[in-house]
Amino acid sequence: MISTAIRLARVGSGSELAAALLLGLGFPCVMLAAIIPNLWLFAAAAAVTYLADTYLHKRGSYLVNRLAKVRAGLSIRFLIRQMLMALMVARSGLGEDRIFYVTVVVVLVFYGLQAPHGAIVTLLRLRRRLPVVTRNIDLTGIRIPDAPPRGLLHRSAEKMLHLDLFAMAGVIVTVQTRDNLYGYVGLGLTLALAVLYILALLPYLRPARLVPAADKVLAAVDEWLADYRPTVILYFSGSKDSAYQVNMWLETMDQIDGRPLIVLRERAIASQLAPTSVPVLCVPGGVHLMNLDLSSVRVALYAANVGKNIHMLRVPTMKHVFIGHGDSDKLASVNPYSKAYDEVWTAGRAGRDRYALADVGVRDEDIVEVGRPQLAPIRPATGAPKNAIPTILYAPTWEGWDDNPGNTSLLLAGENIVKRLLTAEPPVRLLYKPHPFTGTRSPKAKAVHARITAMVEKAAAERAGDTRWAEETAASRADMSAARSELNRIQARLTELSGVADSGRDEAEESRESKADPARQAELTRLRNEWNAAYWRSFGWWEHRVIDGAEPRLYDCFNESDAMVSDISSVVSDFIASGKPYAVTDSAELGAAEFKRQNTAVRAAVILSNSAAELDELLAAVADPAADRLAGARAELKRYLLGPDEPTSMERFNAATRALAAKAEARNLGVEQRLVEPLEAPAPDDQAPVGPRAEEGLESSENAPTEPENNDLDSPVGPVGG
Repeated sequence: MISTAIRLARVGSGSELAAALLLGLGFPCVMLAAIIPNLWLFAAAAAVTYLADTYLHKRGSYLVNRLAKVRAGLSIRFLIRQMLMALMVARSGLGEDRIFYVTVVVVLVFYGLQAPHGAIVTLLRLRRRLPVVTRNIDLTGIRIPDAPPRGLLHRSAEKMLHLDLFAMAGVIVTVQTRDNLYGYVGLGLTLALAVLYILALLPYLRPARLVPAADKVLAAVDEWLADYRPTVILYFSGSKDSAYQVNMWLETMDQIDGRPLIVLRERAIASQLAPTSVPVLCVPGGVHLMNLDLSSVRVALYAANVGKNIHMLRVPTMKHVFIGHGDSDKLASVNPYSKAYDEVWTAGRAGRDRYALADVGVRDEDIVEVGRPQLAPIRPATGAPKNAIPTILYAPTWEGWDDNPGNTSLLLAGENIVKRLLTAEPPVRLLYKPHPFTGTRSPKAKAVHARITAMVEKAAAERAGDTRWAEETAASRADMSAARSELNRIQARLTELSGVADSGRDEAEESRESKADPARQAELTRLRNEWNAAYWRSFGWWEHRVIDGAEPRLYDCFNESDAMVSDISSVVSDFIASGKPYAVTDSAELGAAEFKRQNTAVRAAVILSNSAAELDELLAAVADPAADRLAGARAELKRYLLGPDEPTSMERFNAATRALAAKAEARNLGVEQRLVEPLEAPAPDDQAPVGPRAEEGLESSENAPTEPENNDLDSPVGPVGG
């Protein structure tokens, strides 16, 4: 019942639901207490509404955000509480007293001060926002002043409104003691502090404290572009939850031939971007993007098929390539949108064959097999479990945008898979790492994920108390403690290097101070590797674990595991690079033969039904390499899906980039040559066409416009790229 209420209220947890109920019940109680009147009920109910409101806002509750849509927003709730305070004064026998009239006036004036305060805060935020967000780009050519103190702008509306606490406390004491002085002091403090808050913001509206105008900032960016002259860009647009799709390409861009640039379209993505030494330019405005000078770019790489790609696809001076954010048998891997690009780069032969079978308009000659450069960190199988007991990774994908039972194993098979792995004999260790989007669309998937998490944590607690592992626990206790200390030290340094500790800086300051620092990036890479090693040492190799979040990375989980259970997704194709045994769930119950026919990546997998009864075959292959009947099939499938081991994927990727850049250069030179060549002389009169059709043609040409108009932002020719 509670889970149903949570889902209906669109809140994230039981505590949020409880706070929402307290808020909903608190205001009627405040009103009732003011009418009766009952001072102590009034004070208690008012305190509950304050606390519940504050908690829900800090949690970013969906329910509280929706209240503004039904005219019960934050300022209205505070005003209602303040007016009920005045009613409390009147009903307590002070209706004819001066304190009542002062209370009403102060409440109205205080509410009126919200308008200038909100206007100043909004103006400051707008005038502190650059038209672009940059990283590793030198913007010293323009003046970007320091931001106002974080304390003034962060959650400013709540801070301003909560100044009424002084008035509330003073009036309550006055009603209890009948001494008006307490009320006057509280009301006076509320008004004085509100005025001081507004006065404290005013100096930051001076032109010297604001960022330059958009045209000056864009001119500085163009100046940097003219000096840097990028040749290859990674273009990305998406929601903040899709940042992983661009993050997976950062290391590849750092190693790519030429002068790379990452172009983003959403500020939320820029804030979620992992550290990189590659220059990053986030341009939210389409017009701003199309007016940037990107004439030096020859190759544009696209990691996702989204509508905003058209703003770059329209540029003819560069070649456009779809590289995607994974390689799988999902329909997204053969999206018809892909035919908009000059080339589509796939990992291996399998990707080429997928497009041929799908027949979505992508020509075979436009497909290039480049491997998967991101898979370099995946270590190959050694043939034996890493530890005394095998580690099995369960990494299901998310529920997708529809209710197709083949999207994820979580709904129909997830709990069966986890139960069998947790109770397996001989024992195994389970690592559960769900997809970041799990539960974002389907409440059922979210509920199953919660149950699986509880199952794994319960099994981990039981194993910790099992006498079979007591000796190992005692022997490893010192090393685990040292590893946890090392984790804290590394995390502190990572936070310092990433700039997260300085949360007072705003977006403009981040752009001003973020400059390329190869030494810093090298230290970040080293520390991440050290963090990963310390993480796995911080608990026993026999301990079950739920891994929810960006760290440790998926490929680190691959390296720690001896086998994997997953669904149809790029995770399976990536894991095949390790050569280790794996299982894939046929949640749609197609049958093993049909499932393999439709999905290339499962041809060397143990196929699981929703009962997960076939897991014994996977566990047997892990325990004894001689029983691994699919080892040869996995090696062959790896070559088919990901291409050969030599040359390396990065070498093939760079070769494809150079080849396509040469095509773009040849195209541009050809266009330039055709534009400067003199027009051919017209045909002699005696060779000119005659007759009625010719006369009609002449009349038509005389009436035709000499130059077509082109004001369409989505037209194939425009200012970008010169």
